[in-house]
Amino acid sequence: MFKVYAINGITPVIHPSAFVHATAVLIGDVIVGPGVYIGPLASLRGDFGRIVLRQGSNVQDCCVIHGVSENDTVVEEDGHIGHGAILHGCRIGLNSMVGMNAVVMDQADVGDASIVGAMAFVKSGMIIPPRSLVMGSPARVMRELDDESIARKSFGTQQYKDLAIRSLQTMQAVEPLSQQEEGRQHIAEVLARNTAD
Repeated sequence: MFKVYAINGITPVIHPSAFVHATAVLIGDVIVGPGVYIGPLASLRGDFGRIVLRQGSNVQDCCVIHGVSENDTVVEEDGHIGHGAILHGCRIGLNSMVGMNAVVMDQADVGDASIVGAMAFVKSGMIIPPRSLVMGSPARVMRELDDESIARKSFGTQQYKDLAIRSLQTMQAVEPLSQQEEGRQHIAEVLARNTAD
């Protein structure tokens, strides 16, 4: 079971349709909405401010999200937070993505349908317009995203929505096999077959 801690009488809230990996840690004022996926080793610390993950968003492996007292830290609906990203007192807009190992700082606002590139550093207070591609350290807006780029991002987010369901239905702690079994199925084949059914 994942680690959930109350602090100062405030207990995290997790919607029953959300998946939270057993190694994730949630502390205090954290609100996890429907269909959310939270991956292994994610740390969500609502010990100074509120953290809100809205419906269909995902927080992948090794992410750190920390709230601040000045404002809520919010990942809006279908927000997509890549492996190792850090969010601190910011807002990630509807259907936006924060790439792997990117950092988004206090009072920054990532506009709807935007993409923050891998390893970008979004400074405190930066306001990113909707449909922006943001890259660099410090981050800057590179261009407006076209519909095809947003559709690719949305496809990736849908995969994590599906993973939340699949994890709730099939993930279990097991002992490893000592050797690969003959005729071992590839996970991609299993997924393709399940999609076809």
